[in-house]
Amino acid sequence: MPIISNQMNTFYETHFIFRENSIILKDGSLPDEGTMRRCLELSVASDWFSEPEKNYTAILLEKDTPNPGGCTDIPLREFFYEHRSDELGALSARARGLMNFKMNKRYCSVCGGALRDDAVFTARVCAQCGTQFFPQLEPAIIVLVTRGDELLLAKHKNRATSFWTTLAGFVEIGETAEAAVHREIFEETGISVKNVRYVSSQSWPFPDQLMLAFRAEYDSGEINVQEDEIQSARWFKRSELPEIPGPDSVAYSLITGVFG
Repeated sequence: MPIISNQMNTFYETHFIFRENSIILKDGSLPDEGTMRRCLELSVASDWFSEPEKNYTAILLEKDTPNPGGCTDIPLREFFYEHRSDELGALSARARGLMNFKMNKRYCSVCGGALRDDAVFTARVCAQCGTQFFPQLEPAIIVLVTRGDELLLAKHKNRATSFWTTLAGFVEIGETAEAAVHREIFEETGISVKNVRYVSSQSWPFPDQLMLAFRAEYDSGEINVQEDEIQSARWFKRSELPEIPGPDSVAYSLITGVFG
């Protein structure tokens, strides 16, 4: 596996500059090497690394740092959606995901020692006891449930949004993704489903999820929401959809049929 490196004089062909969940662009494109070097010279980067095998360098700016000269920022989700079908989308997800990993894995959970980048693997290693820590993904399912021409959509209680969306949840230890589909839908709405079909997957580095998209058909039951998770759930006709998530989301792709 590739080495994560942060040698001061080594930059690679593709340059990513992140700030929280935004990505920095220059004239609508990824920034050049000069912009990257300027960020480091001004000491406004909280972390940075290069991955030689993937031929890119990534920098994470401090939270309140202004944009570099001539640059603007857009939500990473927007950039990710725009490039979701090409190599740049996958590379941006990898870069941001590894940045999350480096920022969140600073100390060893075995002995408390400081972690450093592994010299051989894409991993963090304890300088004190030698324990290695590899990046981990959290698999999550997201499901569009249909009943004839109707779609089951919900408003989630703990999200500050007004739109209706598909049901989703994390895969638990010991269960398959398909079992998670059945469990999450029943837990959140009281609905049983059948004909669960895998549609597609998408890396979702917010912070480290792998979204597994499914479709399922209504089998039985009446809507009875899990009140601590779901504010409301309803069936909507395809021709009378409410406000739904934007096109930078997996839910939008499922609801509108972008996945095919």
